[in-house]
Amino acid sequence: MLALLGAACIAQVAADSQERVFEFNYRMLASQLPTGEAVDIYLPLPVEGSGQRLLEQRLESNLPGDVGIEERHGNRYYRIRRPANINAPVEANLTWTVARATVKEGSTEGAGEAELARYLEPNALVPVGHEMLQPILAEIHANRADDSPSATARAIYDWVVDNVEYKKVGSGWGNGDTFWACNERYGNCTDFHSLFIALARSEGIPARFEIGFPVPLDRSEGDIGGYHCWVQFYLPGRGWVPIDASEAAKHPQQRELLYGTHPADRIHFTTGRDLVFSPGSSVMPLNYFIYPYVEVGGKPWRVELDTAFSFREVPAG
Repeated sequence: MLALLGAACIAQVAADSQERVFEFNYRMLASQLPTGEAVDIYLPLPVEGSGQRLLEQRLESNLPGDVGIEERHGNRYYRIRRPANINAPVEANLTWTVARATVKEGSTEGAGEAELARYLEPNALVPVGHEMLQPILAEIHANRADDSPSATARAIYDWVVDNVEYKKVGSGWGNGDTFWACNERYGNCTDFHSLFIALARSEGIPARFEIGFPVPLDRSEGDIGGYHCWVQFYLPGRGWVPIDASEAAKHPQQRELLYGTHPADRIHFTTGRDLVFSPGSSVMPLNYFIYPYVEVGGKPWRVELDTAFSFREVPAG
């Protein structure tokens, strides 16, 4: 029995450490654009690091594009510019081959003093120390094992998983709005994790928002309907600790796994909220960045774009 148990543990460690390789495709068509003014379209690019390696990248568009970097968080983007004298639709087909590993706690990448201070600051929809949070924090303090940051973070995670319901009903959810999550107690992953981040930062625990796409483990290829987001928080002596409170609420059997682990079922595109990478976005920062962002004449522009996302597992080697 001991031998079998040892073999099972070794197999699990091997599975956890093994990289998963897949091809991810991000397609966009912008056909309903204003005429007579320059149009800039910004598309997010995946990160390198944090359990993720880009083995190949192909950026194709019918108009010239260039790669840039958002300064505050280091997010990369692909910008396509349509000059004012061109009225054609804008098309892009972006493809990456990605090696994705399971992410566990312990990384200290991006844990300098300035970075940690940044992840204690409020965002537009993520308040810190707000009076609305105080009743929740009182419950968390009453239920935590002790007053250490580690015990507090775990109690925050448990409270959010137990008290927020994952559902998409009506309007208002999906903006990553802490006020919404506190009042309505339901939403999608952005709402879950905005509330977690607000509570953690209010307790002096740095926490960062990460967003990308889910890449299912139970199939080898197919379309992906939309984004997914998650969190990493920082503890001295333990480094960054990954959690996924919304998936834990949806799948209670994974509650322990998703505290301290991000499975290799996702691709990470951007980090942070209130993002600025152009003069137009400095006036109206992006709440988060995963879908195309459009500016017309240098000003933010809301327009319906056709997007499609898909993946294909790549055999080893």
